[in-house]
Amino acid sequence: MTNDMGRVLVTGATGFIGLEVARQLSEKGLAPRLLVRRPLRGTLLASLGAELMQGDLESPESLARAVQGMDTVIHLGARAIFEEYELVRPTIVDGSVALLRACAAAGVRRFVYASSLLVYQGQEAAVDQRTPAFTRHGYGRAKIEAERALSQIADQAGIELAVLRLPHVYGVRDLMFAQVRQGRVYFPGSGKNLFAHMHVDDAARLLIAAAETGWTGISPVADDLPVNWNDFFAEIKKYYPRFRSIGTPELLALLGTSMLTPIRRLSRYPSLYTPDAVRGWNVNLTVKKGLVWDDLGMTPKYPSAYQGIPAVIDDCIEFHWVHPVADRVG
Repeated sequence: MTNDMGRVLVTGATGFIGLEVARQLSEKGLAPRLLVRRPLRGTLLASLGAELMQGDLESPESLARAVQGMDTVIHLGARAIFEEYELVRPTIVDGSVALLRACAAAGVRRFVYASSLLVYQGQEAAVDQRTPAFTRHGYGRAKIEAERALSQIADQAGIELAVLRLPHVYGVRDLMFAQVRQGRVYFPGSGKNLFAHMHVDDAARLLIAAAETGWTGISPVADDLPVNWNDFFAEIKKYYPRFRSIGTPELLALLGTSMLTPIRRLSRYPSLYTPDAVRGWNVNLTVKKGLVWDDLGMTPKYPSAYQGIPAVIDDCIEFHWVHPVADRVG
């Protein structure tokens, strides 16, 4: 492994995690190239000193142009929401495959892919690199398919591939914290299931470090301590007393979102209110401590939500952000 990224392209750079990756790369003085699908969201990137380029994962021509002259790609772009497989597949699978094929043709050396813990069905024991990826969750199913296709192309092209299966990533630009700032979060289920988390600052650091060092492999990642949703929300309330978390029985939420499905499919916009989103809230998923972190000789800046949440609450002061899922412009 060598510590040399060269020229870097970031996809999904106007999204939640992608923007933080772009910001940290810019702080390193790397002047990354940032792929932007919706031009009006490009204003979010204006202060970074980066190279902005119009592109779309469903446009192979724009991808071929975007990867020209690049050495490393950090890929976060896709329809990143828990909808049906048929809705997320075109960007998660087909778009990722088209991007890596363009990378192979352009001589890109390294490709870092942000996958998801939802490639797992859920279990009591912590997952690690040996845990089989299997899920009935549409979003996770698309991620598994993308991982397998990317691995095959990377092997054939000699591209160094890193796949990090991210947990629940939270931060001031998270959709959840948009609700927190409004004073309440509605969630389906009892909130007792353990889940792995990671502050967005650490998620970006890990993705960049994998690119810097040439780390290769497929691995779940998380911070050091899984926390159930009730404890996660209780920690928010400790620092923001007006906050309320409002639970709905899982079965009732599944029924309601299932009834909304025909109406939701008439809209071209992504939706948070899906049966898969309900199932995602209620799965039990934790990660063996130190995976990838130990390989890179790093530790999380925020070892658990108990350190990360107070930092996010501080960041919420005088903050304005429109998450791409909620952005109906451009």
